[in-house]
Amino acid sequence: MWRDMAEAARTSDWKSPVLGRYATGDALSAISRGLYADHRNGLVARGGPKNYPKVTSATPTEDPATVMVSDCGDSTNWLRYRKETGELAADETGGRRAITAEVKKQSSGSWKVAWFAVKELGSC
Repeated sequence: MWRDMAEAARTSDWKSPVLGRYATGDALSAISRGLYADHRNGLVARGGPKNYPKVTSATPTEDPATVMVSDCGDSTNWLRYRKETGELAADETGGRRAITAEVKKQSSGSWKVAWFAVKELGSC
């Protein structure tokens, strides 16, 4: 999901079809809204995040339909810039942030992130 978001963020393409590959529901909505805001504000992203996901729980345990994932994502090399000037967006800093995500099995058998929360910089 994060790689797809980083790809779309290069042009702030909130309508990119790749966004729905691994995200759905609230997660997809949050990503699209964020990219739309960046588009409106003339921002694009460069680089990409580094992620270190770990499954923290799976329910039900016998045949999971929902998996919770924790991560300490690193956005050091994934920053936003002004599209017109190429300058780093004001107050833009990268670093490590705690991320929690709920991943749900879809009727097709695939897994998609349904919800996620990203904590403040330095939270992990």
